[in-house]
Amino acid sequence: MNALRCKAACIYRCPLGLKNQIGNYRPARDGKPEGLYTPYRLSARNAVRWILRFLRKGNSTVNASASSRRVCALLFSLLAFALATNASAKPLPLVVGKFAEHPIPTAQSNPVGVAYGPDGNLWFTEFHGNKIGRMTPHGTFTEYMVPTGDSQPQGITTGPDGNLWFAEFNASNIGRITPTGMITEFPIPDFGSYITAGPDGNLWFTEVSGRGIGRITPDGTFTEFLLPSTDSGPYGITTGPDGNLWFTELQNNMIGRITSAGMITEFPIPTQGSLPLAIVAGRDGNLWFTEGDGSKIGRITPQGHFKEFSLPMLDTEPFGIASGSDGNLWFTESNRNQIGRITIRGKISEYPVPTSRSFPEGIARGAKNTLWFTEYLGNQIGRITDR
Repeated sequence: MNALRCKAACIYRCPLGLKNQIGNYRPARDGKPEGLYTPYRLSARNAVRWILRFLRKGNSTVNASASSRRVCALLFSLLAFALATNASAKPLPLVVGKFAEHPIPTAQSNPVGVAYGPDGNLWFTEFHGNKIGRMTPHGTFTEYMVPTGDSQPQGITTGPDGNLWFAEFNASNIGRITPTGMITEFPIPDFGSYITAGPDGNLWFTEVSGRGIGRITPDGTFTEFLLPSTDSGPYGITTGPDGNLWFTELQNNMIGRITSAGMITEFPIPTQGSLPLAIVAGRDGNLWFTEGDGSKIGRITPQGHFKEFSLPMLDTEPFGIASGSDGNLWFTESNRNQIGRITIRGKISEYPVPTSRSFPEGIARGAKNTLWFTEYLGNQIGRITDR
């Protein structure tokens, strides 16, 4: 009889009736082996509780001192067994890359941007649906029509004021929506693309059709900063670990940096014609970005030093990128219909999206070890676990 069966037999014969408090020893039957079946978790805390319960009862529970010593030895053995079991217990295996998908009510809405809101919901833009969508973590949708027709909302972010802010690609507006769905629009001189909350308490955004980086206060005051290069096509934007704003330049193949005061510096990407798209700050203190035509994930230090990591296959068109709760970078592969993960050391893993040809685009970190992404052609909001 092995050790576990011996312990089970001892507990079963215990004169204190602990078999009813700890568990039941069953002989083999119905194809199940004999052993101890415990309705409660065998832990050190429970073992101590049972010992104290016995000591409170005193020696009247058993007649002979030898029996008392035997019972006490059994109980302390149980405590040692519980401590050893808990010390050697292994955590449950983590599930990485588990998907869930939620269809958007509006057909062919073509979702693009996505952000985790202050209300614990997911907020996203519907590029051709001309709406701002909200989805609870359980998949319940609410949609809000943007006042300006055919505005083509694109990037979206949580603002410092507790509202969601979005850029209208086809209407030259920056929009603000409260968690209750009230929308306000602020006109800007050019088409907006992506937007992020800045370290100064304002919203910063890119003007992709021109050469400007815009700043808007929560009350709607607008300031524009022109880039040194004409027709640079600024696109993705994020706040860096150095307290500056970092952005991608589609046409000039550069990564740009702008201080809160408006001082701009540009850094040429080593790979020519890489088409830099989204950018995000990593936990390693660097900036990470996607190269749509280069099929690479790029990294740039706050000092402007580059390193590029090639994806396993060409023509993947990495698009959105986000920092996961696991400390890695997660990105969408639009052409390959996959979600990718890259560690700070450059190790890449890929996870196919269940819906074929969904064309994943935006991605954002959510709650409880999840990332959420938009499926532009699949017309869904997807979720993937990062651990």
